[in-house]
Amino acid sequence: MNLIIFHTKMLDSVEELMVETSDLSIFCFYVRFLEKLFASTMEEPSMLRYAIAYPYLCTDFCHATHPLCPEEGPHLRTCALSLCNSFLEEIAKQTCICILDICAEQYNLTEKLLPKYCAATISKARNKRAQKVAKKGEPERDKPGAESHRKDRSLATNLDKLHITLTELCWSLNQVTSFVVFEHTVTPAEYLSSQLETRLSRSLVLLAKPTPNSPELSRPSEVLTGVQAYATFLVSLMHRVALDTGRLLRSVLLQQTQPLDANGEQTLTTLYTNWYLESLLRQASMGSIVFSPAMKSFVSIPKEGEQTFSAEEFSDVSEMRALSQLLGPYGMKFLSDNLMWHVTSQMVELKKLVTENMDALVQIRSNFYQPEQMAALLPRLTSVENVLKRMTIIGEILCFRSMAQEGLREVFTNHCPFLMEPIECLKEFVNPDMDIKVTLSIFELATAAGVPCDIDPALVCALSNLKKDSSSPEEDYKIACLLLVFVAVSLPLLANDASSVYTTDINGYSNNIHCLAKAIIQVSAALFTVYNKNIETHLKEFLMLVEESSFLTIDMLETCFPYVLLRNAYREVSRSSALNRLPAH
Repeated sequence: MNLIIFHTKMLDSVEELMVETSDLSIFCFYVRFLEKLFASTMEEPSMLRYAIAYPYLCTDFCHATHPLCPEEGPHLRTCALSLCNSFLEEIAKQTCICILDICAEQYNLTEKLLPKYCAATISKARNKRAQKVAKKGEPERDKPGAESHRKDRSLATNLDKLHITLTELCWSLNQVTSFVVFEHTVTPAEYLSSQLETRLSRSLVLLAKPTPNSPELSRPSEVLTGVQAYATFLVSLMHRVALDTGRLLRSVLLQQTQPLDANGEQTLTTLYTNWYLESLLRQASMGSIVFSPAMKSFVSIPKEGEQTFSAEEFSDVSEMRALSQLLGPYGMKFLSDNLMWHVTSQMVELKKLVTENMDALVQIRSNFYQPEQMAALLPRLTSVENVLKRMTIIGEILCFRSMAQEGLREVFTNHCPFLMEPIECLKEFVNPDMDIKVTLSIFELATAAGVPCDIDPALVCALSNLKKDSSSPEEDYKIACLLLVFVAVSLPLLANDASSVYTTDINGYSNNIHCLAKAIIQVSAALFTVYNKNIETHLKEFLMLVEESSFLTIDMLETCFPYVLLRNAYREVSRSSALNRLPAH
């Protein structure tokens, strides 16, 4: 019967027989052979543009099915979809590798333009005559742009080869917009988009952490330069392949502002938050780094036998601005929340110290203006240095947060001036008679844009969470008041500390005690906002902190400390600092 049917087709249905015998679905039964052909095609650069033929071949597998053999249908469908998926995944993988290699090359070219690399050129120009004698045999370093000079048209650089390979791969992906395999619509460009999103996220993280096992990170400004170099090339990629690179960049950069990306891996936000907390601020609490109000950054104080990084290279105004651009508002909020967690952990310990000295502090508060009794009560206090140390740590954290907020404000103003002006205008309408909930809502909006506020809403939220842990609000309020008393009576001890040396260069002290002002003002404002008390009344015990506080005025200070006295003190300190800098004869 088969022979009779075959002879009948040979006579009556020649065209149908030709279609049946030339069906490419026969390759379905030679999968291994097909995969070897595909692998050899991907290894030959001139054949890359034809690689799309292999996944497109899977569209013919559906013609191999027959109603008399229905059991073959599911197997053919699985085989076709699996092959098509593996082929497109490999093409997308090779395209991604090529794209990211070009991005890396572009970043290397951009990196040569960073300011830190021009120091050698400037030094050589200034000491040109001396270098001719001393370093005559030193090879000349290529300047940026030298790679564009070609002596021979046939000379191809690594970047040229990558561009040729990428062109061939994009040609392959653009051959077919979409095709159907067993009722599944396949879009080759989507495979590239999916893989590029995952690989690009990892590449951006590697810009910040070049060596995975090293705790050191690159400066935020350098990483931002790399991100911009990557983005510039990816935008130009739209001219080669049907890929929405704008959506891709938005998705990847938005993921970097979260603690984890879509694959559950660390992001730039997590890396920099952990690094600033564990490296910079931890060393600041140990005395290796000092906050400089004059330079608006943290400054390293190198010690003998210790290797410390240059803190000012990671915390100056430009770096805070770059950090804000990398992390965005969401990332900066994550950083702020972690900073507040460290503040609350210090506050928990401070409350314990207040509880230990409760009796003595209550009596000191009642006899504040009686010198004889104060002289007898002060020696009864314990852990005074610990209180000052923990308050100083809080001040260092808040100073860093203030710098980060200032960077965020500059970035927000440049990117969204139409949003910044209404926020600042709304903040100006806040007055003491306004409902505290409305005030905090406005301050929270302003803080999200980096605008400084009299009361820090993040600190208020963090301290109110501590309040919920206690069963007695009155006791909590009493501890808050006694904490300020404890700090107030401890401040005079700083005058006897040998490390309390004022330096005019940094406009601060070598032990960071100038950060106490911000700690006292902001913690007090947040605490008494939580307990709905008058902030100004409680802060009158700290009139020396007028410059840092928006609740105190110069007139209040003049009643206790005349400006002439303060001016003479500043002059003496400046004169002593200048004499110490003079070279010894």
